[in-house]
Amino acid sequence: MYAKCFKRVIDFLLSLIALIIISPILLVLIILGTVFMRGNPFFTQERPGKNEKIFKLIKFRTMDNRKDKSGKLLPDKVRLNKYGRFLRASSLDELPELVNILKGDMSIVGPRPLMARYLRYYTDEERKRHSVRPGLSGYAQVHGRNNVDWAERMKMDVYYAEHVSLKMDLKILIETILIVLKREGISVEDMTNFDDFRKKQWEEQKKGEEKKTGEI
Repeated sequence: MYAKCFKRVIDFLLSLIALIIISPILLVLIILGTVFMRGNPFFTQERPGKNEKIFKLIKFRTMDNRKDKSGKLLPDKVRLNKYGRFLRASSLDELPELVNILKGDMSIVGPRPLMARYLRYYTDEERKRHSVRPGLSGYAQVHGRNNVDWAERMKMDVYYAEHVSLKMDLKILIETILIVLKREGISVEDMTNFDDFRKKQWEEQKKGEEKKTGEI
């Protein structure tokens, strides 16, 4: 009942109230982002939502647009400046996602929306994570955040999707706030790409099967 009837209403009301309250902070971050990122302070990217419907996720940009002499963007580590690191470490880069929540693309709590190009690498079991709206924070994020490997994150996302409840959402929300305030389990470095992880996993499985076949 909660997941079908009340969760969306709560998301809408809380995101609307939050946007109104933090609007001065958002204005300051927009101005600072325009300066430090040398242009558009926002970053948008297509992500799969509920039932794998694609939407545009909105975040504050954490990497500037510096390019080399040939016009190509410099490596991510170079473009991730001090201001961008601050945004990631404090999770302030996630604040514009409140607009996604207000629109109904996302929920306050749910599996984090990953890049759309990862869709073809999911197993049937992992696709269950898309049976609910993706969230600003989720079960996996309060159980290790970026320090948990992909395989475990997928399991936790599916677990959440199959056990959504008001009690679980409240617990995740409280733990998220505590983690952000303490800055625990936060990594400003990107994790290994999911597609690279899955390809490596498949290769290892194939080698194992070939070895097993050879022994027989």
